[in-house]
Amino acid sequence: MRKFENLVEHFYNSFAKKDYLSMQACYHKDAVFSDPVFTNLSGNQVLAMWHMLCTAGKDLQITHNNIGAFDTSAQANWKAVYTFSKTGRIVHNNISAKFHFKDDLIIHHSDSFDFWKWSSMALGTSGYLLGWTQFLQQKIQNTAMQQLENFIRQNPQYL
Repeated sequence: MRKFENLVEHFYNSFAKKDYLSMQACYHKDAVFSDPVFTNLSGNQVLAMWHMLCTAGKDLQITHNNIGAFDTSAQANWKAVYTFSKTGRIVHNNISAKFHFKDDLIIHHSDSFDFWKWSSMALGTSGYLLGWTQFLQQKIQNTAMQQLENFIRQNPQYL
């Protein structure tokens, strides 16, 4: 169990340093990831997402706490503070993470956060008014996937 706590600790310490290569090394080759914005990513998509987020997040600040590990899983809380590039608005996103492991690496990673709160911070009034709707969430998800697909095309190591 301690090895999984150490792995999650290493993952978030690497994230705080925007060291996406060290983050990627924490994942199994068959890893899957999901959160309210990036849903159902697998394999190289997961690796590319962290690369994209680390390089795009100029003022990204990451903190984490409450890491708890079990036989084959772990959980943690983390916070991301950054400027949302499309609006210039500051976001303070509180996230709960769950991990499952295979071969001592992350095989499944899911993050959860309040999408309405996030959209209110990131988008302002439109996020506040529409952040609870499936329409806005799907629009954000589609935009995020398009950005990830573009990033992957520009970084052929993820193809």
